[in-house]
Amino acid sequence: MDKGVLRMALLGSQEPARERIPIYVSACDPLSRDGVASQLRGHGVELVDERGLNPDVVAVVVVDEMDDPAVGEIRSLRRRGVDHVVVVATRLDDAGLLAAAEAGACAVLRRAQANPNSLLASIRSAAAGEGSLPPDLLGRLLGQVGRLQRQVLAPRGLTFSGLTDREVRVLRLLAEGFDTAEVGRQLFLSERTVKNVVHDVTSRLNLRNRTHAVAYALRQGLI
Repeated sequence: MDKGVLRMALLGSQEPARERIPIYVSACDPLSRDGVASQLRGHGVELVDERGLNPDVVAVVVVDEMDDPAVGEIRSLRRRGVDHVVVVATRLDDAGLLAAAEAGACAVLRRAQANPNSLLASIRSAAAGEGSLPPDLLGRLLGQVGRLQRQVLAPRGLTFSGLTDREVRVLRLLAEGFDTAEVGRQLFLSERTVKNVVHDVTSRLNLRNRTHAVAYALRQGLI
């Protein structure tokens, strides 16, 4: 075989090097931070400090429990442009699990289960824009979400979108080009009621006007 062809064949058989994932580690104490950092070194990641925070970074937040400071740290990282947050918690009850999700975490691990393999798997999922939870935690989170819907949102006529069914119907018809009088006739509502519905939506969601409300609903996939 020609040497050039052989060389190309050998190069072609090699897998491309995996891009290193930038990691920022936040912990409640220096010992925990250094311990997690040492587990991650040499596994295809690049450790960065606060100056390197950007949307491509995966932040690993190590906490004892999901208390107010832990939630505040996640929210602070999100405000500073970090899109992917992995939480490693020593103690995690149902309320803490929901608090982590609400704050913007995309993956949660118990500290006792956070060996290098499981932690790296969660980091890679987060970097790919995916969420990850151990199966039992996923079941607990879904249970919490269901209780929130039944006990808090449903009695107020709300869904997780922040809109009631009637508000969704009104916005859908407005998006189709109907004016407020026509929407009222379609839904058997007075024109004043339709205007009140739109006003409630714009006020609650800090939207400028009816057009902005329709655009918001379309962008969020609500209509």
